[in-house]
Amino acid sequence: MEFKTVKDSIDKFKVCVIVPTYNNDKTLKRVLDSILEYTDKVIIVNDGSTDETSAILKAYSNLIQIHHSKNSGKGIALRNGFKKAIDLGYEYAITIDSDGQHFSSDIPKFLNEITLNDTVLLIGSRNMAQDGVPKKSSFGNKFSNFWFWFETGIKLEDTQSGYRLYPLKMIPKKYFTNKFEFEIEIIVRSAWKGVTVRNIPIQVLYDPLERVSHFRPFKDFTRISILNTVLVIIAIFYIKPRNLLFSLKKKGVKKFILENILHSQDSPLKKSLSVALGVFIGICPFWGFQTLLVIGLSVFFKLNKAISFAASNISIPPLIPFVIYGSLKIGSFFIENNNPIQLNKSITFDDVQNNILQYLVGSFVLASLAAIVFGFVSYLFLIIFSTFKNKK
Repeated sequence: MEFKTVKDSIDKFKVCVIVPTYNNDKTLKRVLDSILEYTDKVIIVNDGSTDETSAILKAYSNLIQIHHSKNSGKGIALRNGFKKAIDLGYEYAITIDSDGQHFSSDIPKFLNEITLNDTVLLIGSRNMAQDGVPKKSSFGNKFSNFWFWFETGIKLEDTQSGYRLYPLKMIPKKYFTNKFEFEIEIIVRSAWKGVTVRNIPIQVLYDPLERVSHFRPFKDFTRISILNTVLVIIAIFYIKPRNLLFSLKKKGVKKFILENILHSQDSPLKKSLSVALGVFIGICPFWGFQTLLVIGLSVFFKLNKAISFAASNISIPPLIPFVIYGSLKIGSFFIENNNPIQLNKSITFDDVQNNILQYLVGSFVLASLAAIVFGFVSYLFLIIFSTFKNKK
């Protein structure tokens, strides 16, 4: 992409470059000069630097600058940079770290992508296998990639790169984190809002003589771990059930079955095991934890989450009395009871409480039997459907 085309794209899409910096005086000038080869729409956030950063920035008085009186963390620096960008009318922000690891020559790559999809959040994907990449950075990236996938269902090669393009109108307005973990929070919560989050390949330079990392392994890893714990809980209890219910409601039961069950790429065995898991959890007395368990176990056993979640709703209100009665009846074969429950009378929670052990034993047995039956029937149906589809 030629300079004129780059400039035109930056003007057309209202793009700025945000450079958060803290004590990177060895590389800051080189980073800024390289960015200026492409654009002067730059916002620098000096996050309380105590080195020569302030003196260096005096030579760039024509650029927008934000100075923090003390170091507040990268999250705060980016948040203030985003706020200033929005106030100035920008719709996209490219963020570049000031430690010299990024190449401004990759800016056109980001611009090319938003000409194809103007609602995408892009993360530069570094080659973490190249020489010079610290092992702790490679491990941390894999760790972050796994949890991002668990929380959003999106697989990325790099979730920690600071070289990104943000669609400012699409990302969340409020945040809860202030430091390095902010960059995880923003991509997870943006994905939850429906923003497309994906990688584009970028160059990277790790120079141990110049690069200064402010990542504190124990403190920051702990903060990131706490954040991921919170995000996982939100994902399991709210986001994933919300998305599944929304998908079911939007598609309708017939279309949901066609797309998520019959035409899914999963094998018939995997689909039937997903049904069996959902039915088992749905009948077992895991009140309040059924969604957590069914989605968590689906992920753990690598089953189809949508199918398992749908099957777990077997205990819908009209069927609850039959499930309770079936559990009590089966439990009576194992636990002696002098006051058996009759189906022709109204079954209340008092009945369950008075026969709690019988109910618990019976519910697990019923759940196991139902899971086997539903799983087996589903498997036969899917095999027949697959054979018919192949012949056709």
